[in-house]
Amino acid sequence: MSAHILVVGAGIAGLATAVALHRAGHDVRVVEQRTDATTGAGISIWPNALAALDVLDLGDPVREAGGRVSAGAVRWRDGRWLRRPSPDRIVRALGEPLVIIHRATLTGILVGALPPGAVSHGLAATALDVSRTGARVTLSDGTVAAVDAVVGADGVDSTVARHLNGVLPRRYAGYTAWRGIASYSMDPDLAGETMGPGLEVGHVPMGPEHTYWFATQRAPQGQSAVDGEHAQVRRVFGDWPEPIPTLLACTDPAAVLRNDLYDRRRAATWARDRAVIVGDAAHPMRPHLGQGGCQGLEDAAILAALTVGESDLSAAFRRFAQFRSRRVRGLVVESRTVGRIVNMRPAALSGLASRATTLIPEAVLARHLAAVAGRSAFVLPSR
Repeated sequence: MSAHILVVGAGIAGLATAVALHRAGHDVRVVEQRTDATTGAGISIWPNALAALDVLDLGDPVREAGGRVSAGAVRWRDGRWLRRPSPDRIVRALGEPLVIIHRATLTGILVGALPPGAVSHGLAATALDVSRTGARVTLSDGTVAAVDAVVGADGVDSTVARHLNGVLPRRYAGYTAWRGIASYSMDPDLAGETMGPGLEVGHVPMGPEHTYWFATQRAPQGQSAVDGEHAQVRRVFGDWPEPIPTLLACTDPAAVLRNDLYDRRRAATWARDRAVIVGDAAHPMRPHLGQGGCQGLEDAAILAALTVGESDLSAAFRRFAQFRSRRVRGLVVESRTVGRIVNMRPAALSGLASRATTLIPEAVLARHLAAVAGRSAFVLPSR
């Protein structure tokens, strides 16, 4: 049964949900508060999310547009290897390589799968009135959208999530993150992470000519570098082993992004009547498992699948919440735990804990990685 659905938020989860619902036969409109949708660095699309994109017929375009990573090494900041798996480790454990793609490229692929004009920028949802038969959403331009249902994909500070749950204050995770894309072709054998006490740098090829990198450091909330974030990240990580100094030197200083990391307590209610939340609006998680955007892509495919042939969208939304909460609950906890270990104080304890993870046998780690991010980890609900 076709319905008119408003998606609030044009991030990865929102756009993917709109595409999935459109392909399920629904009339979908997306509103996004931001006017600039071109910002962002890279994102890792793990095989579980590629499987979800395959359901939307977008898996191959994403694979073709990004770089492949099939291993995942870990070193200490002095260059010592902590874990150096075989080059095809990810393929054997997860079913295929993960894909590293520019966020703007991924966004473009998703927007291109929607009808022209389906996405409106510069509009936020300011109030909701939701019932079992529909929803009325007041937008920031004063208009009211009368729709059959509303999907909140509007992030950690989601208006739709607050409508369903009341106050959901964000909380500072205690550390900040830098991200950038270097014009540099990195040795694929070095793809992975380099760790230090209370510090980490991730670095993965993003196609043949670029490398995506990120770095985290424990820091007070709201800081910024007087002489720019590029200079700051080079001060902190410039003497780390290669390829890190070269990656930073080959990154446009104006394109280095810095964001304090936030999460919040889990939303108790994901769906009520004709409203449902997906992505960070429902289950914000720290970045250490690389599953934030990936779980949003899983949300999209599964939510749309549950609406096919379902005349009662309220029931479909409730089934979605029940089905998905079982999958993401543990991932949220694990990503937070990893973040706490990496940023433990004093920093020496963080270093000891990070090095201790290398004692986990490779076979055990591979099985766990498959349960989190393998193609088989993405499962559509049975009808």
